[in-house]
Amino acid sequence: MFLLEFTTGNFLSFREKKTLSMEAAKIKEYPENVIQTGKYNLLKSAVIYGANASGKSNLIKALKFMLDTIINSARLNSTDTLNAKPFLLDEESSQKPSYFELLFIDGNNRFRYGFEIDDKRIHSEWLYLLPLEAKSKKDNMLFVRQGNEIIISEDFNEGKGLESKTRDNGLFLSVCDQFNGLLSKQLMSLFGAKIKIMSGIDHNAESSMTSFFMKTFEDISNKFFQDMQLGFTDIELAEEEKRNEDKAITTHNKYNAKEEIIGKVNFKIRENESSGTNKIYDMAGYLLLGLNFGVPVIIDELDAKLHPLLTHKIIELFHSPETNPKNAQLIFSTHDTNLLGCNCFRRDQIWFTEKDRTESTDLYSLVEFKEPDGGKVRNDRSFEKDYIAGRYGAIPFIGNFNNLINHDHTAKN
Repeated sequence: MFLLEFTTGNFLSFREKKTLSMEAAKIKEYPENVIQTGKYNLLKSAVIYGANASGKSNLIKALKFMLDTIINSARLNSTDTLNAKPFLLDEESSQKPSYFELLFIDGNNRFRYGFEIDDKRIHSEWLYLLPLEAKSKKDNMLFVRQGNEIIISEDFNEGKGLESKTRDNGLFLSVCDQFNGLLSKQLMSLFGAKIKIMSGIDHNAESSMTSFFMKTFEDISNKFFQDMQLGFTDIELAEEEKRNEDKAITTHNKYNAKEEIIGKVNFKIRENESSGTNKIYDMAGYLLLGLNFGVPVIIDELDAKLHPLLTHKIIELFHSPETNPKNAQLIFSTHDTNLLGCNCFRRDQIWFTEKDRTESTDLYSLVEFKEPDGGKVRNDRSFEKDYIAGRYGAIPFIGNFNNLINHDHTAKN
C-alpha cells in the first residue's frame, strides 16, 4: 500500500481543507527517495515542521481519527456519537461537518475514499477507483453517498441492496464489508492493518508489535537492536512476556577493577534503561513492520527522547533501497532542525504547519513555498539556517519575559 494524499478540513485546528501530498514533484534531487509505481512517483518520507501548537500533531490526529472511524463503524449503535472535532473558533465551521479523504495505491489501482461527518451522522461518503494502467486521469465512481441517498455504480455490485441497511452514523463501506463484499473487505483490511500511526511521546502501548517481531522474526529484531548500539549486548523477552506481560530484559557486561569482563547483568528495560532506549524498543516493531512488509508508518514527534543521529539513522533506513526493499513510507513530525541540514530530504519532502491570525492551520511544502521575488526555494539553500531565521515561516514568535520578575519586591527582600 502506498499513500498518495491525505486531506482534512474543519477538524481541530484545520478550518480549511489542507492536503499532505506524497506525490513527488518534478525536481531532480535525491532520486533514491522516490518510489516509482505505475505512472506515479511517490515519496518515501515526509517531515513536518512547525511551532508548538501550530497543527503538526493535529494533522496526524486527523488521519488517525479517519482510520479509527472506519475501523470502529461496525461496532456503533444507532445512538452512538462519532466524536467529530470541528474547528471551534469560527461560528460557521463549528456547525459544519469535518472532512477526510485519503488517496492511496494498492495493487494495480488507485483509490480515493473519504467522508464528511459531524457528531451525529455521516453527511457524505465516496469511493472512486482508477486503474494504474488507465490512460484517463478521471477516476471511476464506485459509490457516492449524499445525505440519505447512496448512488452505486455497476462496478460496485457488492453494495447493491445495502443502502437501507446503513445507519445515519455508520459508514456504507463498513456495511458492505459486513456483508462480505470483496473490495470492501480488502479496503477495510488495509485501513485496519496496513497503516500504522504512533506517538513519539506516549508510546508504551505500541511495544506489543516489538514483542511480536522478537517472537516471530528473532534474527531481524536482534540485528536491529545490535545496529542501534543502545549500550546493551543482548535483549530478549522476559518470561513474563510469554504470559502476555509487556516486558523485555537487556544484558550488559559486568567488569572488574581492571575493566575485564567477569560476567553479565540483566536489566528490566522499563526500570533500568533510559527513556530513549525504551522509545526505540517501543518503535522497533512498527519500524520493522514497515521495512519488511511495506507498511506506511506515521510517527508524531519522532525525535522526542532520541539523539539526532538516531533519528537520522531511522530516516536513512527508509530512504535506502537496501534496508527498505518494499518501499515503505515514513511520515513524521519533528522539531529537530538538524535534519534540515543532513542532506537527506528533497524540497517536496519538507512540510510546514503555521497558524494564521484566526488560529487556523495552514499546511505547505518547501517546494511550493514562494520566495519574496516570487521564485521557488533553490535546492542549494541552507534549509536549516533559513528555517531558523524565519524565512519559511512556521516558527514560534516568542515575546520578551522582562516583566516576569517583580524588581520592587526583589529589592525589598
